[in-house]
Amino acid sequence: YEEIILDHNKNPRHFNKVPEGSNRQAEGDNPLCGDHYTIRLKVDQGVVEGVGFEGAGCAISKASASLMLESVLGKTEAEVQTLFNGMHEMLTGNGDPTLDSVELGKLEVLGGVRKYPMRVKCATLAWHVLNAALKDTESLVSTE
Repeated sequence: YEEIILDHNKNPRHFNKVPEGSNRQAEGDNPLCGDHYTIRLKVDQGVVEGVGFEGAGCAISKASASLMLESVLGKTEAEVQTLFNGMHEMLTGNGDPTLDSVELGKLEVLGGVRKYPMRVKCATLAWHVLNAALKDTESLVSTE
């Protein structure tokens, strides 16, 4: 594992935090490995102004959630959707090839997960939960 992934697993950013004034949330589950997270957001006028997550999971899923929330803070919902699409493309290889121009920054460390198909769901779980939170979806997100 990359040093950044280990750091974000050991010291996850925005973990066990509920953003003041949070107005969107979603919950997700990866039944195969037991990852389970709740993501809470404060979205004001289309901008993600506060983030937080709770739950438990493997090192990859926790690091992915931590890196993700750091990356989306301060972005518009449209920018977050573009980032989601870029990450999904990087991790699965399924998507729009024009997304190569998406700036992923630190998130690129998660690209190595693509080599391990069983771990892709670990890395993408938080992203799917984030997407559901932005859409204010009530149903539980599952990787299955």
